[in-house]
Amino acid sequence: MKNLRCCIFVFCFLVFTACNINEEDPFQNVNVEEYIALLINGEYTAMNLPEFTESDIPKLLVYRNRTEKITNFPRNWISSYVNEECSLGMYVLWTIESIRAVAIESEYLIGRFPSQNPIVRERDGDFNLVPEEDAHPKVAQAYFEWWQDNQDRSFEAFKAKDPLLDSGLSWH
Repeated sequence: MKNLRCCIFVFCFLVFTACNINEEDPFQNVNVEEYIALLINGEYTAMNLPEFTESDIPKLLVYRNRTEKITNFPRNWISSYVNEECSLGMYVLWTIESIRAVAIESEYLIGRFPSQNPIVRERDGDFNLVPEEDAHPKVAQAYFEWWQDNQDRSFEAFKAKDPLLDSGLSWH
């Protein structure tokens, strides 16, 4: 009986001391430069996208054309499609879409994920995915123009305007 009590005590001690509910997520307050470095180095291990705001969009847009592949990045857990790799630029553009989706309280938002994956499809017609090498330059240009055309206005005034609306593309 004494062994049982000792085992229960050790078990309870381990359970209650191993979990620290006050422990802060180290990626919660990451800035854009840290985020990019972590993605490039494969060290961004958070389960969700950072809580960036519209003030971070110009800093993120700097990386929009980057084509190096990243493999360790948060993925939307509801998607059955596993995106093994993604270009840094395309992932950054998806992160910008996350900022916009959170701001407009998009019906497609899951956590901070603006869509199922950081890939695009044809907007109209059948469900046709567009290869990243074809889509990335168009998406980068669309987001850059969306920001450049509106950056002097309040974000509230243009956050609902879909940057991809006239591109024929949509996030998957």
